Amino acid sequence: MNFDIPAPLTKFLSDLDEFVATEIDPLQKSNDNNRFFDHRREHARTDWDRGGLPREEWEDLLSQARHLAHEAGFYRAPLSERFGGRGIGNLWMAVIREHLASKGLGLFNDLQNEHSVVGNFPDVLMLTRFGNEAQQELVRGRLEGKVRVTFGLTEPDHGSDATHMDTCAVREVRGRIRGWRIDGRKMWQSGMHKATHCIVFARTGGKGGDATGITALIVPSEAEGVKVESYEWTFNMPTDHATVSFENVFVGDEAVLGGVGKGLDVAQAFVHENRIRQAASSLGAASYCIDEAVKWARKRKPFGQELARNQGIQFPLVELATQAEMLRLLIRKTAWEMDRIGKGEIEKRLSDRVAMCNYWANRLCCEAADRAMQVHGGIGYSRHKPFEHIYRHHRRYRITEGAEEIQMRK
Repeated sequence: MNFDIPAPLTKFLSDLDEFVATEIDPLQKSNDNNRFFDHRREHARTDWDRGGLPREEWEDLLSQARHLAHEAGFYRAPLSERFGGRGIGNLWMAVIREHLASKGLGLFNDLQNEHSVVGNFPDVLMLTRFGNEAQQELVRGRLEGKVRVTFGLTEPDHGSDATHMDTCAVREVRGRIRGWRIDGRKMWQSGMHKATHCIVFARTGGKGGDATGITALIVPSEAEGVKVESYEWTFNMPTDHATVSFENVFVGDEAVLGGVGKGLDVAQAFVHENRIRQAASSLGAASYCIDEAVKWARKRKPFGQELARNQGIQFPLVELATQAEMLRLLIRKTAWEMDRIGKGEIEKRLSDRVAMCNYWANRLCCEAADRAMQVHGGIGYSRHKPFEHIYRHHRRYRITEGAEEIQMRK
């Protein structure tokens, strides 16, 4: 039993740190780009005059960082060589995402919008695994920045009970073209403001609650009958989370992704990979909060002695640090096991472990951010420290990656 990080991964992290220091950090410090990360971050990122959407300058900066990361050979690392990647697996991604998140806020890794210099590509996984030849061409467009795909599963009246969805699709022929008419509403379609396509899940057979009978359909975002009703303002702004209606929307048979009635397989294709990576990110952010709280407690000297000498400060941080160490082992062991077995076996053999990692990491991060605020006192509550931002962002993952109550049932 060897718990050492593999030597090639250690080298990758070293190279990544050098790249961030020489390419990404200077970009963040230029042209007042640091406004997107310091106490001005929420206002700088949010275009209040456009309904709370991300400002164009903010998204342009993220695009520049991704381009630099791609040129340096980091951005596409999780993808196969076919798409210019290295084919790194779950263990590598878990370690990398924890490593980056443990550095705090920065242009190298901004989880509020899933941005990182080492990309995560759940939509690419779906398209390459289930897509036909024409659909897989969307992948190249996606990697070139010409295609943006949203994910339409959740509905206003159905979240965790997605198999009870109201959105439906029925067979229809229009102008001699065989296809599907889609009617329904979806909610929390992230990235809809820039989307070129939506993967819409609709019931095409069976009854509410059935795992089969749901079909994934790729719908152009500009198709007639597709309408953005609103963007929902959230705990952490800006927002790109849309409520979208589909009224009398028609797509041809070629829009079906993964087979008629098999949409749930598509929806769950990336669930475990995403959850273990999200767990690692939350662990990294939690570790950052713990470390910063310890530094502050040693530096701050109320009444003439270090804050860190008080057991009321020590004990909560000790508990958090202990949980972080144990969680790190579970995440890495689970990610390592995921790499050793086939995708079809992960659901059967490791789903419970992945759920343990994810729900506890997200909760731990919130607790660590809250404790860091408390240890720092008034300055910790202010936006001059990153803890409120970390808390507001990671609080969402106790809901959005599958509510923790659902994961605990695993």
